[in-house]
Amino acid sequence: MREVSVQRLNEGDVLAKEIYSSNGKILLGKGVVLKSQYITRLRDLGMSGIYIEDEFTSDIIIEDVISDKHRYEAMAAVEKSCKTFQNEKDTEIDVQKSINNIVQDILFQKEIMISLMDMRNADNRVYAHSVNVCVLSTVLGKGLGLPVDKLNELALGALLHDVGIVNLPKEVINKRGALTKEEKELYQSHTTQGYELIRKKTETSLITAHIAFQHHEWTNGKGYPRQLKGAAIHPLAEIVAVADFYDCLVHGAPSIPRVLPHVACEILVATAGVRFRHELIHIFLKYIAAYPTGYTVKLNNGETGVIVGQNKGLPMRPIVRVFEGKINLKQVRVLEYDLVHERTLFINYIIE
Repeated sequence: MREVSVQRLNEGDVLAKEIYSSNGKILLGKGVVLKSQYITRLRDLGMSGIYIEDEFTSDIIIEDVISDKHRYEAMAAVEKSCKTFQNEKDTEIDVQKSINNIVQDILFQKEIMISLMDMRNADNRVYAHSVNVCVLSTVLGKGLGLPVDKLNELALGALLHDVGIVNLPKEVINKRGALTKEEKELYQSHTTQGYELIRKKTETSLITAHIAFQHHEWTNGKGYPRQLKGAAIHPLAEIVAVADFYDCLVHGAPSIPRVLPHVACEILVATAGVRFRHELIHIFLKYIAAYPTGYTVKLNNGETGVIVGQNKGLPMRPIVRVFEGKINLKQVRVLEYDLVHERTLFINYIIE
């Protein structure tokens, strides 16, 4: 399978991975041949890209660090929890099963390299973000050597870190351009609102509430809402802050334009010691594929290829499969370059 921008889809392309709604229902199944109305619908949903099948990349299998089942169960659980918070019900939030599943899936993985594109849309954007931040935070927590009880505590705080946005206007939540001063003040209030909502729940700890409260604080003291600095920020909130910022970069967020993964990695490096502690960035980037498997890239020699594999510890030097000849006429010679060994080859850019 390979990734293709929704804007470059053609009739007849075959879907290689299911597309889900926020409640875990399949919108389009694997193997579906895309018709023009399906492509139009995907664009209307605001999706950036999907995975398609072709004979030259049929051997590429892109696995998530957690199962699809557990991912979409978690999305449904966080959606239900957000609605409970929104309606100010006394009903208990029920996310513990999802937390356990996510933590166990990640602990089971021996080698983690996050390469999967998150196929979110306008319908499930908030919930997909919450689950992805939970996954990324837990991966970073594992890399830091946190014990299981701390990983569970971290995962819970990460899954609920953005519940404070449930009462904000959708036009602010979904805005991808710069916010006005009033919109910015309103959006930044979600950390305080999240803290107030979570701390009222008996099944959550004060630490969970403080993760929601502090996940936009910066280590240099220029974050919000309280301009906490360095050691004053809770260590678990620091982890969630890294995961949250990375996910916002690669998928877009209010005042944060979407960028490609390798650019997001470069931005994270630039924030080390300013926005986040050096140690957190160093460990986090060990698990992130700068050029995700399945993406199409242009090399500095002019050739176009698809990322087919990763080199652990060298995220900027993946394995690239290039095609010589005319694909439409099936007159193609396939070559693979391992950029660890091909020292003169570099990726110029990702083709969207």
